[in-house]
Amino acid sequence: MKITVAGLGYVGMSIAVLLAQHNKVVALDVNPVRVDLVNARRSPIEDPDITQWLSEKSLDLTATTDATAALQDAHFVVIATPTNYDSRSNHFDTSSVQKVIDLARRHAPEATIVVKSTVPVGFVDEMRAATGYDGIVFSPEFLREGRALYDNLHPSRIVVGDHSPAAREFADLLVQGALRKDMPVLFTGAIEAEAIKLFSNTYLALRVAYFNELDSYAVSRGLNTREIIEGVGLDPRIGAHYNNPSFGYGGYCLPKDTKQLLANYDQVPQQLIAAVVESNRTRKDFIADQIIARQPKLVGVYRLVMKAGSDNFRDSSIQGIMKRIKAKGIPCIVYEPVLAEDHFFHSPVVRDLDAFKKQVDLIVTNRMTPELADVEDKVFTRDLYGVD
Repeated sequence: MKITVAGLGYVGMSIAVLLAQHNKVVALDVNPVRVDLVNARRSPIEDPDITQWLSEKSLDLTATTDATAALQDAHFVVIATPTNYDSRSNHFDTSSVQKVIDLARRHAPEATIVVKSTVPVGFVDEMRAATGYDGIVFSPEFLREGRALYDNLHPSRIVVGDHSPAAREFADLLVQGALRKDMPVLFTGAIEAEAIKLFSNTYLALRVAYFNELDSYAVSRGLNTREIIEGVGLDPRIGAHYNNPSFGYGGYCLPKDTKQLLANYDQVPQQLIAAVVESNRTRKDFIADQIIARQPKLVGVYRLVMKAGSDNFRDSSIQGIMKRIKAKGIPCIVYEPVLAEDHFFHSPVVRDLDAFKKQVDLIVTNRMTPELADVEDKVFTRDLYGVD
């Protein structure tokens, strides 16, 4: 069958490649550069599995900027366009999703529309009411940056926010494309599926915040953070995973999803969700104070990206650290190979790693890397385990 996937980011590319194994997939994007890359069998995002599958696998996948051609005769329209959190309105900006829904209703009126973009709780019901069409469902994704295709091939679970035959058909397509076949498949209401996405990511943010605050306590008291974490993690109810301290959570999902969930708590008593959001700010303040106390003359910011194997630095925690120390008059330079500009927030971008190391007296990095082993005495990080 023909499936249209709108949006060529992490979610869209991974789902397009997954489904193109057994179906005709047409990817729609507003960016002609991304479209040309996909048609040339090159990945527009940093993901080694997508890169490999595009070059080596037999996939029925084409890309276009032409919405009419992409959508006509589509059986499913999968929407994976970005939804940024608007702090002024305390709400996701879902305009890109709504635009694709409008286009799909115009050019593929019989298609089932599957929203993969993260949306506020209640969004699908609003769209069904606005369009008078019940064939709009929400199916959350649970992907890691740089491992998006891997996570679609080996999903922890598949959730589809509808109980219709079309919802079951879509779930079957995801199972068909996956390498893992024994994953749980859950069908829920649309609102429940939207809530699953936000609560899942907020729990992950909570866990990041918890171990970061544990680390802040240990550093402040002169204690060994690693010994405490290892002792805590030996409780099987807690576990020795997702416990590596950092400068704070960031990236595509956790900052905006936690804030959106907090906004959805309007008129509902809560303390914990607000504390998760506030904890991330507090951690950045603490890390910045630790750096400022060292009185560096020039700070080198090593990588703006959130994690190894990613090319995304949207809302990365190290940017918050950088802004805080610059506000205290400490100059910074940035080493970031994926950045095309020569300046980032008025700080020079250096692309020669050796020159970068020589210029600075302190290197700030969210995650340690073998590239910095020769200047380890200059490095400031809270990475204890060398993993994301």
